[in-house]
Amino acid sequence: MNQTVTVPSNPPAKTSVDWAAPELYINRELSLLEFNRRVLEHAKDPSNPLLERMQFLCICCRNMDEFFEVRVAGVKKRVRYGSTYQDADGHTASELLVKISATAHGLVADQYAVLNEALLPALAAENIRFLKRDECGAKRAAWVKRYFDEEVLALLTPMGLDPAHPFPRVLNKNLNFIVTLSGTDAFGRLSKLAIVQVPRSLPRVIPLPERKEGHHDFVFLSSVIHAHVGSLFPGMKVTGCYQFRVTRDADLMVDNEEVDDLLRALEGELPDRRFGEQVRLEVDDTCPGNLRELLRNQFDLDNADIYQVKGPVNLARLQAIHGLIERPDLKWKPFTPGLPDGYTRESNIFTTLDQRDLILHHPFESFTPVIDMLRQAAADPKVLAIKQTLYRTGPASALVDALVGAARGGKEVTVIIELRARFDEEANIALANRLHEAGAHVAYGVVGYKTHAKMLLVVRREERGLRRYVHLGTGNYHQSTARLYTDYGLMTSDAQITEDVHKLFHQLTGLGRVEKLKKLLQSPFTLHKSLLEHIAREARHAAAGKPAHIIAKMNALTETRIIRALYEASQAGVSIDLIVRGACCLRPNMAGVSENIRVRSVVGRFLEHTRLFYFENAGESEIYAASADWMDRNLFQRVETCFPIIDKKLAKRVLEQGLMQYLADNTNAWVMDKTGYYARELPSAGRHARSVQTDLLESLAT
Repeated sequence: MNQTVTVPSNPPAKTSVDWAAPELYINRELSLLEFNRRVLEHAKDPSNPLLERMQFLCICCRNMDEFFEVRVAGVKKRVRYGSTYQDADGHTASELLVKISATAHGLVADQYAVLNEALLPALAAENIRFLKRDECGAKRAAWVKRYFDEEVLALLTPMGLDPAHPFPRVLNKNLNFIVTLSGTDAFGRLSKLAIVQVPRSLPRVIPLPERKEGHHDFVFLSSVIHAHVGSLFPGMKVTGCYQFRVTRDADLMVDNEEVDDLLRALEGELPDRRFGEQVRLEVDDTCPGNLRELLRNQFDLDNADIYQVKGPVNLARLQAIHGLIERPDLKWKPFTPGLPDGYTRESNIFTTLDQRDLILHHPFESFTPVIDMLRQAAADPKVLAIKQTLYRTGPASALVDALVGAARGGKEVTVIIELRARFDEEANIALANRLHEAGAHVAYGVVGYKTHAKMLLVVRREERGLRRYVHLGTGNYHQSTARLYTDYGLMTSDAQITEDVHKLFHQLTGLGRVEKLKKLLQSPFTLHKSLLEHIAREARHAAAGKPAHIIAKMNALTETRIIRALYEASQAGVSIDLIVRGACCLRPNMAGVSENIRVRSVVGRFLEHTRLFYFENAGESEIYAASADWMDRNLFQRVETCFPIIDKKLAKRVLEQGLMQYLADNTNAWVMDKTGYYARELPSAGRHARSVQTDLLESLAT
């Protein structure tokens, strides 16, 4: 377990630091854009399977959408309301928008360059083509015309623009066309403009009938509509047709002080998300300047908010081709997640947990034991109560089915559903209603604090009395993402941990003061303070010449007091390794401040989602897993759990597989310099190439 590090015999003298100095921090929004650049680089990487490179491009596009819907929308609000607030890095909101725009425009241009100059030609070389309107040939052109007439035409509603037909409301991120016309219509009107909105139910990528075995040809829906848009305006001439898309503010605003029923309040807010304040306009790069200006004025945007694109306005919809093409040679090799040693599908989970704790490392190991725990609990007459938090679960969840079955079977089922999980609000409302109807007790957490903790508690009557069993996780109770995200889960019957979880559920469903927990750390009460204490303890050990090492893996590091504590620990001589997937506002390698801190990000086949915190503690090391990142929102505005890995054998395994192997990755790792820029780490001469995700697949999965 102990990882001895070399401690300087004379640790550097502590430097006097102005903690308000902006040069100590990297802006969160710009750091997120830097993460998207790293994702996009993997779309360029020819060592990745070709169809997976397209997936990376789609992920980058989806990330950019959410970035504008949430981050840019938030900065624009600060500008709109005249906020004088400056970020820790010294940017005013207006200055930040300028920097975001410059960086985002460059990133979007790179996205379409990757599509048009790298991916589409490479796909064509593999006989996977995306045909333009003039490339279809007579037979296929006739097929496309029939497809338009039979599958598309009836769903389109053209809206002419004139005094009786004002500019229609445009949905968030929806595909639209602005059409220019000549001639007069049936009523003698001379309107020269129309808007065509495309329903989201229509697929954006359409496979053409197979011409030759092994060949896959597609057309974009935008091309199909462009080719036949004249059918919507009989007797008139279409002189131009240009696609565009508007991105809107998608954050839901619920007044925590005024709301008395969170579910009903969110139901009322959800329809407005589609028509939030506009923040970005994407438009076909062939669109004339006068039409771009018309759209810009219509949506009250600045020139900096316009993004001219050379291709489909929503690249994320290209993700569909991955499932439409059976080419295993162009995809990641499939795998079957493994099971913990000694555990089989026939195992009784409660008997197993009586004997030992289980650690699950997803997606390399299966999510099945968690599902088994709930299914066995639902069917076990000895089980009296089940309690669970749900943040994101997916539309068809075996876990939810088990909860419904348990409630209908007369067991005491309590579910804390976080209705405000961004972009899953509607699904979670439906889930809450389903569980209500089954007879479960459903609560929505605490108003003002999102319940982000991942906890499952089963209470069972046994010969020795009531006994509790618990699952705690770093990721969501979602079967699909358990195969796509890296996460850890702990399953245990440890008396102190299970009692802590029991207290947390009481805290979420009832009223009362904070009870002291024995093993767990929690936000918003003890986690932040405890992290600062753990970091300070490492600094004291280093100053005393004792082994001191911090390794922390998370999705984001933005909280300034944590950053300052890490800077101080670095000055005291603590060796600090940070593995941060996304936004990181700390600057490593600054002389006199952070020269003992190293920051890396791993971007690979699976989305890195684990939160693990290791403290060397002078040889008495501790390792924790958590649902929380080191961000303000996780530490102060959410209910989170951070739990220790107590079993020494399991702790050693988590340290090795969850942290040390990530520090050794030299294939998918990116290393940050003190400016916040990341460079790809590649194996040096004579060194073996190592990919942690590949290594874990080979050692844990089958």
